[in-house]
Amino acid sequence: MQEKLMEKFKELYQDGGDIRTYFSPGRVNLIGEHTDYNGGHVFPCALTIGTYGIARMREDRKLRFYSMNFEALGVVESSLEDLVYHEEANWTNFPKGVIWAFREHGYETPKGMDLLLFGNIPNGSGLSSSASVEVLTGVILKDMFGFQDVSMVDIALYGQYGENKFNGMNCGIMDQFAIAMGKKDHAIFLDTSTLHYEYAPIRLEDAKIVIAASNKKRRLTDSKYNERRSECETALAQIQEVADIRSLGELDEMQFEKVKGAVFDPVKAKRAKHAVFENQRTVKAVKALKANDLETFGELMNESHISLRDDYEVTGPELDALVEAAWQQPGVIGSRMTGAGFGGCTVSIVKNEAVDAFIENVGSIYKEKIGYAADFYVVEIGEGARRLS
Repeated sequence: MQEKLMEKFKELYQDGGDIRTYFSPGRVNLIGEHTDYNGGHVFPCALTIGTYGIARMREDRKLRFYSMNFEALGVVESSLEDLVYHEEANWTNFPKGVIWAFREHGYETPKGMDLLLFGNIPNGSGLSSSASVEVLTGVILKDMFGFQDVSMVDIALYGQYGENKFNGMNCGIMDQFAIAMGKKDHAIFLDTSTLHYEYAPIRLEDAKIVIAASNKKRRLTDSKYNERRSECETALAQIQEVADIRSLGELDEMQFEKVKGAVFDPVKAKRAKHAVFENQRTVKAVKALKANDLETFGELMNESHISLRDDYEVTGPELDALVEAAWQQPGVIGSRMTGAGFGGCTVSIVKNEAVDAFIENVGSIYKEKIGYAADFYVVEIGEGARRLS
């Protein structure tokens, strides 16, 4: 793979100079959805699929970007003088947003670069291809320009800052954090209100993680993602009139039941309920995993999907069709939507001997119901973003 990318890089940008290779994974969140901007816990892991980048510093201030996933766009040119969001700049707004975010935090990039990318994350799948590109860019900037005091947590934060302030997508920290801080065979139990985290080993001796991509394309900035965030902020402000809290993640289920009357709008109350209950489910799920109780973990995954469907209303017919088909299959420990919703992916934990039948059966039920095929990926948990050579 890397040799093929290097050939393409030299074909586009010529040989010579210090050409470096990098990798940044995608991520899947096992449980804890739409909690990361509500001060709750999340439980994501980095994957072995992701984004490869080949980069070389230039002597001028030009930026040249090329993606083998968007070959029709050709080489997209920009410069360090033009770190502004442009609709027509397409995917290159993500790396530009990170270069801009580094500058905003006092790390001025003195020279431009030539960059070639190739991602084997399904595009629009909800496995965080945009955050993968952002963290990749941060790793390249740190390595290439010697920003030694920039930590991997900083890179995650600058990636989120670029996505929020440059690209206008009001995401939480989970995606960038999981991608920057990933560890092989471990998920990250992250408290998004403090960024305190611990690694929890995922021991799946006789089961696999199976991702099903709905193939319903969506862009988060066009979706109701920002709307959900603002509904939670309104609910929080109303609860703060009666309770001394900074985030919904500080409440447990009983405390929420006592204060929910402060939220006037029943829809916003449902949104807040999801944020509180999902956070508590995540805490319980990690405890279950530590006790090697996969059955309870799976039940909590299922409950998570029901809450995302009924209280948060972010699933939609495609994700519901995948999850409901999964629940009917033998050997399924748990299944839920993962990511922001509105299309994207589901994640299921499936016993080894049932994986092939699971893919075949869920695939055919989905195609019959929705009218087009889903794609399935049996994934492994890998390391975070890094330089390869």
